[in-house]
Amino acid sequence: MFEFTDRSKEYLERVEAFMGRHIYPAEETYEEQTANMETRWNGFPPVLQELKAKAKAEGLWNMFMHDERFGAGLSNFEFAPIMEILGRVSMAPEVFNCAAPDVGNMEVLAQFGNEEQQKRWLTPLLDGEIRSVFCMTEPNVASSDATNIETSIDREGNEYVINGRKWWSSGIGHPACEIAIVMGKNDPNAERHKQQSMILVPTNTPGIEIKRLLPVFGYYHTPHGHGEVVFTDVRVPASNMLLGEGRGFEIAQGRLGPGRIHHCMRLIGKAERALEALMRRAKARVAFGKPLAERDTVRADIANSRCEIDQARLLVLNAAWKMDKLGNKEARKEIAMIKVVVPLMAQQVIDRSIQVHGGGGVSNDFGLAHMFAEARYLRIGDGPDEVHREAIAKQELRSVN
Repeated sequence: MFEFTDRSKEYLERVEAFMGRHIYPAEETYEEQTANMETRWNGFPPVLQELKAKAKAEGLWNMFMHDERFGAGLSNFEFAPIMEILGRVSMAPEVFNCAAPDVGNMEVLAQFGNEEQQKRWLTPLLDGEIRSVFCMTEPNVASSDATNIETSIDREGNEYVINGRKWWSSGIGHPACEIAIVMGKNDPNAERHKQQSMILVPTNTPGIEIKRLLPVFGYYHTPHGHGEVVFTDVRVPASNMLLGEGRGFEIAQGRLGPGRIHHCMRLIGKAERALEALMRRAKARVAFGKPLAERDTVRADIANSRCEIDQARLLVLNAAWKMDKLGNKEARKEIAMIKVVVPLMAQQVIDRSIQVHGGGGVSNDFGLAHMFAEARYLRIGDGPDEVHREAIAKQELRSVN
């Protein structure tokens, strides 16, 4: 059986205590402040800023960072139960500076950025002073195949010129979003996986236009949002290139593995909370003479949900362990497996909870509709189910003659 380190247990205990003292009591206030901001995209919910200051003061900050120069130094396996707890509340990851897409972008800068890039962009991200966006997906091509990317990154003297259209650029709407990591092609004639590059683009650079912010089943995920962004003759210094020309696919593989496991950790937390809500509702709600909790169909939903959550958690812990011991590349099958299993599991568990809540489940009163939207879109985000199933099958088929 998996055994967590004392360090992991200590952080987990502190995070759970902080959640109980500060995060859960602030959920309603956060929702009210987000809804009532003068504009949806200009400003910060004051309660969020207060919570971030408290978490930072208590040393519950950048816990995802494996490198002790930049954060807590926890491994993927040590961090897994902590991120699960953060996933129970949508705003919680940002409170602890462990929110997407910043987590992935900080890991890219820490792993692939040079000293100057780290000083200029990683340091303020680690301090929580700014936020970031990752611009990869495009509306005109199937971006689940990264080799399809059409955005161009062309060298002109001491600059690169970027042209293209991106969408689902998460974080671009946040008022503190100051830096974008943009993936594009700098050499369409190179070997298939060496055509792409990644480059740092300050979001105030001339030529960047946010066309719109996209809803997810009607939810805009304010204040950070998901943007459709056009780059028109955007010029940045050649020194903004990450790692070197043609290294974008390599960086993407390093970035997306940890990002996928973090999504899965958070979704397990959401599924646990949805199951808790289901059981409370089932005990309290009486229909046709007895509580819903005494109905066989509801009890089956509870039992199946518990089995599915625990199965998914064990898969995630196995993937985290393998990433730590053998590296992201060797754990690519396990990462693909959890990306298939966990979002679908969370979707099913949340759907059962919605059903037991009846009409209330599809309203905003219980938070379940929002949870369902997040679980469902993560069957597409960071690679759709079909791509990951294909990757799993390929590796399985190689194992037999």
